Amino acid sequence: MVTDQLPPLLENSPHGVHSDSFRPDVMGVHGAVVANHPLASQTGMRILQAGGNAVDAAVAIGFALSIAEPQSSGIGGDGFMMVHMANTGSIKLVNATGAAPLAATRERYADGIPAKGPLSISVPGIVHGLLSAHEKYGTLKLAQCLEPAIELCEDGVPTSHRVARLLESETPMLDYESTRAVYAPEGRLVAVGEVVRNPDLAASIKLIATDGVDAFYKGPIAREIVRQVTELGGVLSEEDFARHTTRWQDPISTTYRGNTVYEAPPNSSGHVLLQELNMAELYDIPSWGPDAAETIHVMVEAKRRAFADREAYMADPEFVDVPIEGLICKDFAGSRARNIDLKAAAEAMSVREGDPWAFQDAGPDKSKRFRRQWKSVTERTSGTTHFCVIDRWGNAVSQLQSLQTNFGSALIGGKTGILLNNRMTYWHLDEDHIDALRPGQRVRHTMNPVMAFSPDGKLRVICGTPGGDTQVQTNFQMLIRALDFGYTASECVEAPRWTHYQSGMESTYPHTGFESLRMERRVGDDVADGLRKRGHKVEMIGSWEGIGSAGMIQVHPETGVYMAAADPRRDGHAIAW
Repeated sequence: MVTDQLPPLLENSPHGVHSDSFRPDVMGVHGAVVANHPLASQTGMRILQAGGNAVDAAVAIGFALSIAEPQSSGIGGDGFMMVHMANTGSIKLVNATGAAPLAATRERYADGIPAKGPLSISVPGIVHGLLSAHEKYGTLKLAQCLEPAIELCEDGVPTSHRVARLLESETPMLDYESTRAVYAPEGRLVAVGEVVRNPDLAASIKLIATDGVDAFYKGPIAREIVRQVTELGGVLSEEDFARHTTRWQDPISTTYRGNTVYEAPPNSSGHVLLQELNMAELYDIPSWGPDAAETIHVMVEAKRRAFADREAYMADPEFVDVPIEGLICKDFAGSRARNIDLKAAAEAMSVREGDPWAFQDAGPDKSKRFRRQWKSVTERTSGTTHFCVIDRWGNAVSQLQSLQTNFGSALIGGKTGILLNNRMTYWHLDEDHIDALRPGQRVRHTMNPVMAFSPDGKLRVICGTPGGDTQVQTNFQMLIRALDFGYTASECVEAPRWTHYQSGMESTYPHTGFESLRMERRVGDDVADGLRKRGHKVEMIGSWEGIGSAGMIQVHPETGVYMAAADPRRDGHAIAW
């Protein structure tokens, strides 16, 4: 018998199947796009419907977000793109992160790393990465892929309620004439419903469309950005731009209950998610339930240990020998999980790193830096976006782009229209830290695109989220729901969220913080009480105040239908065809 009656738990949730869901999965057979702005999602779908593949669409979205979601992303920032090509079964990582300027010495930052302004800017890497991916995999002409972004810059994008709220606290954007021209043309920051146009950005994108990567890194765009930044006291140089290149990398992976989960390798923190899954697999989470106190406790304790390992071992792998094979080894996970007490949380700052070197054949390369012992540091909202795309041929992209914190440095690079990042704020200034600031090196990143494949090798899940250090935690929660409990894409992204904070292990300078387990109150008081009894410092927050804005596309295992969902916590939008 067919009935529309829902279980009592879901009576206020019109689209729930296993859990609350207030939006339906958006389904299609030819393609799907999830991005954190409706106009960016429409851009991706426009390219797919014009005959482009997933990489063409991702490139188009990457540029369009510069105007559509300027608080989180843009071509003045950096990112990671995971590309799966269905015809070959290949998965590759486009590492589009930029280095610290060559003049960015620790002595230059002796007074600390400023949160905003010219000294907070590192080399923008995303343009090189997007164009490299398009050159390798794209099918449409670059100009056609960039046309929607140019139109958005010229026609304008209305200011959403969320962007207007975020702008209220971004007074540094009023400090620079180039930024005021776009975001405060009337002498005040734009308000809800006001249309933002950026003709200078349109001109920059047109130049990139015709002259390619050199226009940005060796031509007039680089020169204009450097002119503006140096006039204001920054250290970015034309040489920094000219020496930049994209890293093509193989993914790292682990299995979770037979499914293979792929992540970005260092300098991404993707290994943290794989470590978390390896530890979680040792426990009977399917019998506990996704929101049980036991489940959350084990997941938090796994996260705590993986973060301690990241703090000790992870940095730019071209200069630091990262024991990545050991870190994601199942036996190493067993050694880390062995001292998880199911009845009690570890005391704050008591968890130290393990020894992953003991779980891989090769010891440290002594020609590079490496470290074995973590020590606490005494050093200080995410401006990142995630989107995912799948096309009619099954090619898929999971991508993150970032300006670091909201609106990045707050500085538009002269007449380029490009809002620049503040990625320098991820560095450490303690010279003994594994990720200490060194000119010309790339900082450790939190961005981590994810794909999961079923035991028979079929693509099952594409997902990701912005949110700094919360990313690997939110992805962890979504994958547990999808792989252990069969949740729909909408249920995964809408589920009540928690975030654990560890002082001394936060990515943004000065890296200190507080010990807290923040949970959306939809989790329930009984679960919160169960975690408090185990010693967790639980802080209940608003029902939808969890950090991040997740996106997910699932592929139906039998029909191949694409099922997409965007997080209601931001302006995200899912489209399928």
